[in-house]
Amino acid sequence: MPPHSHLEASVDEFPSSLPASKPRTYSIPEIRSHNSLESCWLVIRNSVYDVTTWIPYHPGGSLIYVNAGRDCTQLFDSYHPLCVRMMLSRFYIGEVERTAGVEYADFTSLEFESSGKEDFYLTLKGRVENYFHKLQINPRMHPHMVIKSFLIIFCFIFSYYMTFFGSQQFRHSVFFAIVSGLMCAEIGMSIQHDANHGSYTQWPFFGYIMSATIDLVGVSSFMWRQQHVVGHHAFTNVNGYDPDIRVLKPNVWRLTREHPKRSHHNFQHIYLPLIYGILALKSVLYDDFASYFTGSIGHLKIPKMTRQEFLIFWGTKITYAIYMFALPGLFSHYDALDIIRLYVIIQLVFGWVLAFLFQVAHVVEEAAFPMVDSSSGRPMLARGWAASQVMSTANFNPKSIFWMHITGGLNHQIEHHLFPGVCHIYYPEISPIVRMTCEEYNVPYHSFPTFWAALIAHLKYLKVAGAKDFDFRLNG
Repeated sequence: MPPHSHLEASVDEFPSSLPASKPRTYSIPEIRSHNSLESCWLVIRNSVYDVTTWIPYHPGGSLIYVNAGRDCTQLFDSYHPLCVRMMLSRFYIGEVERTAGVEYADFTSLEFESSGKEDFYLTLKGRVENYFHKLQINPRMHPHMVIKSFLIIFCFIFSYYMTFFGSQQFRHSVFFAIVSGLMCAEIGMSIQHDANHGSYTQWPFFGYIMSATIDLVGVSSFMWRQQHVVGHHAFTNVNGYDPDIRVLKPNVWRLTREHPKRSHHNFQHIYLPLIYGILALKSVLYDDFASYFTGSIGHLKIPKMTRQEFLIFWGTKITYAIYMFALPGLFSHYDALDIIRLYVIIQLVFGWVLAFLFQVAHVVEEAAFPMVDSSSGRPMLARGWAASQVMSTANFNPKSIFWMHITGGLNHQIEHHLFPGVCHIYYPEISPIVRMTCEEYNVPYHSFPTFWAALIAHLKYLKVAGAKDFDFRLNG
């Protein structure tokens, strides 16, 4: 059966005509209250859809309610084939009520130019979908992913054992701690990243299990989906919307002209690369819990967990504490100080690898930081969503199979942001299509020849952004 043929067949089952009478409107608080499995509403281009009955049949599993009760326009467009748009009318119930500007802004709805009708993206999606259709490929899965995942998980378990129990000399344990940190990063990049984007398997339950592999190395998959899928992917590099570039307290970095300038930012290109190492520690030991109890990640309000998400969150946190702290404390031949040192090494490597590979994709001079225009009373961007994604992202080593596998496709960030529901092993195949379409529509497509070139570009950007009021493309 051709890819998506099950979706195409479903289209015929649902009428495409909308009610002729004036549609009902719903207030933002009312829409927000429908954010559970029992009542799941989505907002797409200011129209409201009740998709509760579709949840058991959704090919992407739990992703259907990852942003329930809120605006899902960008998530819907980027994850679904064009034919699925025809299904929406079956679930249509009304429109969003235009209310006071403050309330509407708090809804985190950001409108892009030509939303849903962006010629560049419509053409590109059609070409990529046709490519997979002709080859009879389901782009959401690749058979090599299971083999790759098994090798990574095995290497993590083995290196963990050798770090705390198997090696008799501390210097050998340090080596295995470094390997363990690398495997934690590999789980984050090569397994859970695809699984939490719904691009690991066609079986939702198996995909959900693999998405929780990041929980087993200390980071909450629930919080990751909210920050990365809901926030970062929908509003890449948009200040006030993308939680990945939010200003933290203390204000350690300055990435956009909108960020406040402090004297210490003159040296951020020196100290930030060092600080990147503690990001995994911060996420594991603080961020997830802070987000859970405050109910937000920066400006992004997180929904209430389902019972299953609650059990996974706390169950894996307890499991992590047992195997990473209790077991070494009870059975390792190392004393408490050495165990702490080894644990910190694991987390530093984990943090550095992830931070550098993600930062070089978005925090470089070549990447745009789009400015929001709220003069009309509603936050808007002058560019279409897909064009903004390309312009705010950069690739590196695009022809390298080694970097594709090691980074879980992060060297093809442009393709990933445009098609997050496609398994990363297919990115090199669709990259020529994306590049060709970008050239045709005059959308800048940035790619560094090597990782080191991308890293140098990142450090240069940090230096310029911290030293003066800069005016890079779309920064002002």
